[in-house]
Amino acid sequence: MNLDYLWHGFTVALTGQNLLVGLIGCFIGTLVGALPAIGPINGIALLLPIAYTMGLPAESTMILLSAIYCGAEYGGRISSILLNVPGDAGAVMTALDGYPMARQGRAGEALTLSGISSFVGGIFGSIGLALFAPVLARLAIGFGPAEYFVLMVFAFATLGSMVGSQPVKTLIGCTLGLMLATVGLDATSGAYRFTFNQPELGDGIEFVVLVIGLFSISEALVILEHQGRGFTVIRELGRMTVRAADVARCTGTMLRSSVIGFVVGVLPGTGASVSSAIAYTTEKRLSDTEDTFGKGDVRGLAAPEAANNATACGAFVPMLTLGIPGSGTTAVMLGALMLYNIQPGPMLLTERPEIVGGLVASLFIGNFLLLLLNLPLVNIFARVLTVPNWLLVPGILVLSIVGVYSTHASVFAIFLMLGIGMVGWLLRKAGFDMAPIILGFVLGHVMEINLRNALAISGGELSILFSSTICIVLWVMAAAVAVLPTMLSWRSRRLKMARATRMPAIDGAPRLD
Repeated sequence: MNLDYLWHGFTVALTGQNLLVGLIGCFIGTLVGALPAIGPINGIALLLPIAYTMGLPAESTMILLSAIYCGAEYGGRISSILLNVPGDAGAVMTALDGYPMARQGRAGEALTLSGISSFVGGIFGSIGLALFAPVLARLAIGFGPAEYFVLMVFAFATLGSMVGSQPVKTLIGCTLGLMLATVGLDATSGAYRFTFNQPELGDGIEFVVLVIGLFSISEALVILEHQGRGFTVIRELGRMTVRAADVARCTGTMLRSSVIGFVVGVLPGTGASVSSAIAYTTEKRLSDTEDTFGKGDVRGLAAPEAANNATACGAFVPMLTLGIPGSGTTAVMLGALMLYNIQPGPMLLTERPEIVGGLVASLFIGNFLLLLLNLPLVNIFARVLTVPNWLLVPGILVLSIVGVYSTHASVFAIFLMLGIGMVGWLLRKAGFDMAPIILGFVLGHVMEINLRNALAISGGELSILFSSTICIVLWVMAAAVAVLPTMLSWRSRRLKMARATRMPAIDGAPRLD
C-alpha cells in the first residue's frame, strides 16, 4: 500500500505554522466541546470565516478545523461528567456512567480515563483513515457523472434511515437543503432561480451565511430561551490519576468500541451519537455481568468515548475520497474546501496530496496534543462551565456578525444570516435537526451538476443512470438502506403483538394440580 501521501502530510503538518494552528484548534475545540449544546459544528462555523479572511492556505484551514472537531469530541465529556449535561449529541452516553462516578467523588478519575479512551479511539480512527482512504479513492476513480449522482441518492437514503429517531423530519431537512442549493444563477440556462429580484442572491446563498445562521444564531436563541434553567457543577474533582487496573480492565472495551466507531463513522450521515450508543449497548451486553453499567462502571465510560473519537476520524473517509460528508461537521468542512475552489473526491489524493496527507497527519499529532492538554489542564477546561449566558450569547453573536461581514463585506449577508437563524430556531423548536439541511445544501450542488452532465452525455436518456454495474449496485444499496429499517421495525412490532396475544392464554391455562 502506497503511503507516500502520509509521509508528505507529516512534512506539511509539522511546519511551525501548522503546529501552532493545530494547537490553537485543539485548545479552542476542547473549550467549545465543554460548553453544553455548542458542539463542534458551531465552533467550526464561527472560526471558518475568520480563517478564510486571514488568508490561511487550504491545508492550514483544514488542519485548524479538524483540530477543533477532534478537540470538541474530547471536550464534550467534561460537561457530561461534571454536569450530567452532554456537550453534544455524541456525549449523551458518556453521562450514563461518567456522572455517577463524579457523584461518587471520582470525577478526576472519570475525566482522566475518558481522556485516555478518547486518545485510543482517535489514534485507531486515524490509522483506519490513513489505510482505508487510498483504497476507497482508487475504487472511486472509475466513477462518472451517473455514478456520482446515484451515489448522492444512496447518501440521502442513508441519511433518512440512520440520522436521528425521526426519519421523516430528516428527509424534510435534506429537501430544504436541496431547495436552498437551487437559489441563484443557473449556470446552464443563465436563468435566475428564486432570487426574488434581489441581486445579492444572484450567486446563491453563501455557505458561511447559511452555516452560521442555522447553527450559531439559532443556538444563541436556544440558550436565551432556556437561560432560566440552572445546573449543579461538581467542583470537587478528587484525584486526577486513574488506576492501572482500571485502564487494563478497559483495554478490550476501548479497542472494540474504536472498531465500532470507525465503521459507523465511514457510513454517511451517522455520526458520534449513533456510534456511542451502539458501542455502549454492545459493551453492556458483553461485559455487564454484575449490573454495574449506569452506576459508575469504568467500561461504560470508556466505550462511548473511544467510539466518539474513532467516528470523528472515520467521517473523513467518505468526505475526502467520495465528496460525501460522513457527519454534519464534515459537511461544514466540505463547504470549507469549496470556499477554496477545491472539489473533494477520488482525485483529491492525487491532485492535492498536501491537503489529504496534512489533514491525516494532523489527526495523529492532534490526538497527542489533546491528550497532553486534557490531562493536566482539565481543571481550566472545567471552569468554562461557569461562563454566564449573559457573556456567552453576546460573544456568539459578535463572532457571527464579524465572521460573516469579514467574509462578504455585505450588510445584506448579515440580515440574511439573522433571518436564517430565526428560521433555524423555529425548526429546532419543531424537532428538526440542522445537520440534514447542511448536508442537503452541500450535496445538492454536486448532485445537480452530475445529473446535468450525465444527461448531457446520454442526450437526455435517463437510462444512463442504470447503465453501469456500479450504478445498479448503488441503486440496490440505496433501496435496501431505505426499506430495511422499516421492515425491521414492522417485524419487531409483529413480534411484540404476538407475545402480547400469547400472554392471556398462558395466564388463563388450566392448572394441573
